[in-house]
Amino acid sequence: MRALPHAVRAVFLLMGFYLLGAALLTACAIAMYVLLHWAPVLSSIPVILSVPVLRGLFVLRVPTGTRPGLLLTEAEEPRLWHTVRELAERVGTDPPSEIVLTADPGASVTEDARFLALVPGTRRLHLGLPLLLGLDEAQVRAVLAHELGHYAHHDTRLVSLTVRGRTHVLRTIQHSESYAHWRRKNTVRRHLRKAAKAAARGRARKRRKHLRRAILWRRYSGASLRMLIRLYTAYGNHYLRSTLAVSRRQEYAADRAAARITGRAATVSALREVPVLETAHEQYLHGYALMGVEAGLLPPHGEVFGGFGALLAARAPELAVLRAEPPLSDPSPYDSHPPVADRIERIEELLADAPGDEDARPATALLTDPGRTARALEGVALAADLRGLPRAPGWPELLQHTMEHGARTFTSPLRRALAAHTGGPATAGALLTVIDAGGLDALAARLPAATGEPAVARGAVREGLHEMVLAELTERGLVRWEFSWRRAARPVLAHPVVGSADGADALASAVTAAVARPPDTAPLRLLLAHAEAGR
Repeated sequence: MRALPHAVRAVFLLMGFYLLGAALLTACAIAMYVLLHWAPVLSSIPVILSVPVLRGLFVLRVPTGTRPGLLLTEAEEPRLWHTVRELAERVGTDPPSEIVLTADPGASVTEDARFLALVPGTRRLHLGLPLLLGLDEAQVRAVLAHELGHYAHHDTRLVSLTVRGRTHVLRTIQHSESYAHWRRKNTVRRHLRKAAKAAARGRARKRRKHLRRAILWRRYSGASLRMLIRLYTAYGNHYLRSTLAVSRRQEYAADRAAARITGRAATVSALREVPVLETAHEQYLHGYALMGVEAGLLPPHGEVFGGFGALLAARAPELAVLRAEPPLSDPSPYDSHPPVADRIERIEELLADAPGDEDARPATALLTDPGRTARALEGVALAADLRGLPRAPGWPELLQHTMEHGARTFTSPLRRALAAHTGGPATAGALLTVIDAGGLDALAARLPAATGEPAVARGAVREGLHEMVLAELTERGLVRWEFSWRRAARPVLAHPVVGSADGADALASAVTAAVARPPDTAPLRLLLAHAEAGR
């Protein structure tokens, strides 16, 4: 019964969308009838405007929001299921029907409710592997208690109704902006073409007729389109503000449930940690897990998602700075979640507190075999075109293969400018020849960064030359790239260079000298000669 008021509100908001559509269709029919008698040339405008309205009203398929994941049975993961059942009993709700492990750094719950969200359906708890890799057990228990709190308050039963309403409104606006605008533009263009043909044949009267129709279509159909979009945008804003305000209240209630069950300290700690994990996970995906996709290679089995734990361990000091203060954000009526700082403040104001859950063991202890689970997750969470890619034997080999592939396909604004300047191959040697001939400024002027500031253009040349030299040396097998979880990859020249342990410092100094005033290309030529001699 606690879900009834929210369900009724969601139903009325959805009905309002259909009533608005019916009113607009009626208005279009009346307008078409009037225009047929007074301005037949414009009579098809209401028909065009009614098409996106009809498509919005009768959208049959609504996105379900399901995410690919690994179904964890109770026989496979008894400890995780025992924890979830225990927390569900303490929160005061039934446990989920399924637990699905995902690759996202978050957790959520869904329910396939029926009959206006009044009849419960299959419950699913989605739990991200990055959470288990980055949180301790006390924090994960707080996250689970929060999500189960949504079940206790019947929040998940309203999702299908609210998603359907948002989908209808947003799709109608999208169709109105795309279809009607496209139709108006093509109709105006057609009349202009006919006017041009009539002018070429000397038919002035017919030319004036088509020009008048083009002007009328451009003026009145544009105004009608703007009116339609404004109506649906206004209702869409009202719908979003109303439903998202309910979502924010549900988050506060779920936070209170988590604090009541697992304690304020664990709940606040989890709230501070999850945004940090989201930031780190984004960096991990693009900087590590998927860096070899363009080269056609993936990390070792189980490391695509499982390697995230190694990054967290190596960058603990950086992450500690991020979690010290939660990210500040101004509250917005269009946010589904309140700001983290506000949620933490409300939890800390609670008078009563549960006995603190201080289990600091890694949350992966909830899994029977974390390595096996990470490997199994790859089979369902990776896109189909990625699953068949070969695997690197290790992270250093993956990095080296990726950098060599990038060197073979390397291009840059400097290379394109150099090819246009010389009309020949764009190599580091050719660039040094141009510099020795006094053509550095002329070459720099061809770069997109050349905006009248010589220092900016020369800086672009310096960076481009450094990249070009590294690419050429990597392609020839003269650079080994040093893998690290703590910092970005570093190049190490295969042949020792005088005055530098790995040649990286010497390379940077030589490139700087090559683009200085006056330029000195001798250090860079010597370094390249040493590298070639060491092959």
